[in-house]
Amino acid sequence: MNLTKALASVGGLTLASRILGLVRDSLFARFVGAGFASDAFLIAFRLPNLFRALFAEGAFASAFIPMFNQKVADKDGPGLSAGITFAEQALSVLLPILLAMTVILEVFAWPVTFLLSGKFNGVSHDQFAYAVMLSRITVPYLAFISLVSLLGGILNSLNKFWVNAAAPILLNVTQIVAILGFHSADALVTARNQAIAVSVSGALQLLWLMWACRANKVSMRLRLPVWNADVKQLMKLILPAAAGAGAVQINLVISTALAASLLAHGSVTYIYMADRLNQLPLGLIGIGLGTVLLPTISRQLGGGEDAAAMDTQNRGMELALLLTLPASVALIVCGQPIAAALFGYGKFDAGDVARTAEALAAFSLGLPSYILVKVLTPGFYARQDTRTPVRYAMISMAVNLAFNLALIVPLQHMGPPLATAIASTVNVAMLYWTLVRRGHFQVDARLKRRAPRLALAAVAMGVVLWFGQDLLTPYLHGTWLVRGLALAALVSAGGLVYALATLVTGAFTRADLALLRRRRTAS
Repeated sequence: MNLTKALASVGGLTLASRILGLVRDSLFARFVGAGFASDAFLIAFRLPNLFRALFAEGAFASAFIPMFNQKVADKDGPGLSAGITFAEQALSVLLPILLAMTVILEVFAWPVTFLLSGKFNGVSHDQFAYAVMLSRITVPYLAFISLVSLLGGILNSLNKFWVNAAAPILLNVTQIVAILGFHSADALVTARNQAIAVSVSGALQLLWLMWACRANKVSMRLRLPVWNADVKQLMKLILPAAAGAGAVQINLVISTALAASLLAHGSVTYIYMADRLNQLPLGLIGIGLGTVLLPTISRQLGGGEDAAAMDTQNRGMELALLLTLPASVALIVCGQPIAAALFGYGKFDAGDVARTAEALAAFSLGLPSYILVKVLTPGFYARQDTRTPVRYAMISMAVNLAFNLALIVPLQHMGPPLATAIASTVNVAMLYWTLVRRGHFQVDARLKRRAPRLALAAVAMGVVLWFGQDLLTPYLHGTWLVRGLALAALVSAGGLVYALATLVTGAFTRADLALLRRRRTAS
């Protein structure tokens, strides 16, 4: 498999989804603004986001896929049919659990909302009841997205990466339709309609994956729960895998709860909007890499190709640094104009923009770490080691909590994002050194040579953007078209400077360009 080509497929669709997500968030900022209504919706939306990370990008990706691939790749077995049988068995146990979890969360929505928000800062009884209602409305999404994750994991294992990558587009489209068609002068009504759209989108995503499975001749039937050795092994792996892969999201939940309980209304919204911008490169690069790397490394290790697996992980890290270092620098340097262009109109004023940019800078310090976690954890999961990542994830969560408590009062809305960045960096350091110590990863000569040059190229780009961004600032407050063109010019200028800098520093060579041309021609 061509890693770059597979990443481009997943990354391209993820990019489309993230762009639509930014359109959705821009409209949300315009019609709802930054206040209690926006904070209440984002708290309710945080729970589905957490479960998406835990299951879609966590448990099913890291526990189910290696086991499914083992069944399919077993030369002495029936192949795909064995994998489908295993998937049916997994579904027979997981579906009742999901249904029970949905009912429990609906019944106990009040304490769940309390935990996620710290009961907010200075709200009335009616305001908190409204927040609980939004949480209840979004709960069904959890069951839908978990089933989507199971079906998506099967298709990923069959190298049909694009199908699952396209599913989140339905979430963004549904919410955009809801906010354009059903917005109100009352921000509380608009936020409620957005919550309804979340659950509706979950049903649409499930229907999409069911259709895609049938189109790819993957037919699953419901059966009575089966508690055999394979299912026991899956459940043994799934819980720690979920916690390990969802460390960043769990850290964000902690940060959001502290912000809601200790800071002024609107702070949750600043942190969320900043996280959304930070999530654009994370989704494009990190999730794409994680999606492609795990099944690839699993197959290589299963076939005894240890050297190939090592090379795959080195190239994954190289790609991560190539794309994340400039993204991190750009978001730190140009956070203000980016936030102004996307969110700075309607009910979202200049003060809201400035505070969002400050939170973005803090988040972006940890962007390389967020993505390197996605590169390093497949090295554990492909070997069915979920205990080590979860242990390190727990340590990183403790670090996050400690820094949150230390920074949230003096730094306000910048404190939680900075704590998240520090915690993720600690997590990456532990994952990396453990893989190296076990002999499962070794930085090769090519990566050693290119990594510092990529960092130098990113710094050069940052210097140019710092002095050049003022030229575009007057155009970031006009119409949608003017804002879009100005932002596109800023991004294009940064990309061009970085590309030239990588060639000058030798981080990217003419030989690489020639190789890309040959691959493009071959495809």
